[in-house]
Amino acid sequence: MPRPQKQANPFRYFHSSPEVIRLVVMLYVRFPLSLRNVEDLLFERGIDVCHETVRLWWNRFGPLFAADIRRQRANRMRGFRHWRWHLDEMYVKINGEMHYLWRAVDHEGEVLESYVTKKRDKSAALRFMKKALKRHGKVEMIVTDGLRSYPAAMRELGNLDRCEMGRWLNNRAENAHLPFRRRERAMLRFRQMKSLQKFASVHASLHNHFNSERHLVDRQTYRERRSAALAEWQSLVA
Repeated sequence: MPRPQKQANPFRYFHSSPEVIRLVVMLYVRFPLSLRNVEDLLFERGIDVCHETVRLWWNRFGPLFAADIRRQRANRMRGFRHWRWHLDEMYVKINGEMHYLWRAVDHEGEVLESYVTKKRDKSAALRFMKKALKRHGKVEMIVTDGLRSYPAAMRELGNLDRCEMGRWLNNRAENAHLPFRRRERAMLRFRQMKSLQKFASVHASLHNHFNSERHLVDRQTYRERRSAALAEWQSLVA
């Protein structure tokens, strides 16, 4: 019987330690900082890293860390009952042309899926919903705004009876856009659909991972959750 192949170490060709690489990726993706802001913050801590190295590391390791987080969380979420999703799309300009970032958020504010398209018609909504349902499983109720593309896509999927539409019912998804908007302004917008899709997916996973709901719990609970999230982050792709 052949032995299972050991997964190659993704850090094997890099001279910096994995701890520094994880710190760089976390600072750049999680907080509204530019490449040069991260470079200056690291230099104050005795770490001399060029801003282009910051760009290389987040492009190389950001998707790896995000995939690891998403895989662990998706397995836990599949067993949830009474799961309620909020779907919404936001405008994002790429080289002066309008694009749409579709996002699925659950009832606790966690971003489940991000998908970029040039249009927001039935076909785009259908592709987005198929992707989200395939990864996260069934859902009890889906809340949307007044965009007609959502019920048209859900009618084709056969779950139109689970759709709930209302202007104010979708505030959960609207508020979930704010962290990404702040990050977008710090990056001075995007230049390609591919880079937008990549960053939106990575940013959503890191935001979910470090979102400890500090406004809902006491200080001690928040500190425990924050420490657990940081310890889990430091063990990613180990």
